[in-house]
Amino acid sequence: MPRGSDLARGAERPHDALRRAVRSDLSASAVEVAPRLLGGELRTFVSTSTAAAPVEVRLRITEVEAYHGQGTGEFADPGSHARMGRTARNATMWGEPGHLYVYLSHGIHSCVNVVCGPEGQGDGVLLRAGEVVWGTDTAARRRGVAPPLGRIALRDLARGPGRLGQAVGLRHPVHDGIDAVASEERHGARAELWLGEERNDVATGPRVGVAGVAGTDAFPWRFWIEADPTVSPFRWGRGAAEAAQGLTPESRGSTGPSPVLN
Repeated sequence: MPRGSDLARGAERPHDALRRAVRSDLSASAVEVAPRLLGGELRTFVSTSTAAAPVEVRLRITEVEAYHGQGTGEFADPGSHARMGRTARNATMWGEPGHLYVYLSHGIHSCVNVVCGPEGQGDGVLLRAGEVVWGTDTAARRRGVAPPLGRIALRDLARGPGRLGQAVGLRHPVHDGIDAVASEERHGARAELWLGEERNDVATGPRVGVAGVAGTDAFPWRFWIEADPTVSPFRWGRGAAEAAQGLTPESRGSTGPSPVLN
């Protein structure tokens, strides 16, 4: 089989060990759900036109970040879109677990989040990075990457939340709210979330590029598969490095606000 082909990489992955996610898998808080998504897959089926058959892309999830809603713990998560309550932009976060909150970052990139926690809590898990294991050519076209795809190009197809959203073909605003559990069609697209067994190679640390204290190890809510090459590199958000210098030893060891709903 040719290097980098879907069949070659698919043979290396135990896809038959995965199962479709159900609502109860996603009903806990964001920090509990986030590591459970690692090694699972987001599968999308997107039509390019009204007459075209949907094209499947499978993404193995390798890096995620948890974001708590306004109703979680004593304080709102300062890094969450839900921290100021429900708005037109973040309405999907407050809904039923299993839907995908697709938002626009910097006015350019469509980023994909899995809504979790009890309905009305506003929790979400950002899909930060992954490996395209099926539909590589389609993902590459969406990303504007010309074949043949070498090792670095394959690694980077969905390395980072903007690239990931582009690779799987979900776009804001038309696909915001798409249901990855029921897999109902929305604007020419369907999505499925598949989960595997709990992993023992999960690392955790501060979230990437998040401003202020929300991007420090007071909130170690980024989870990734250790040594996986598709995981994105860490970078400080605006003011986060300075905020980290001011943390006390006690706050450095904390996990931020309690994940228990008040």
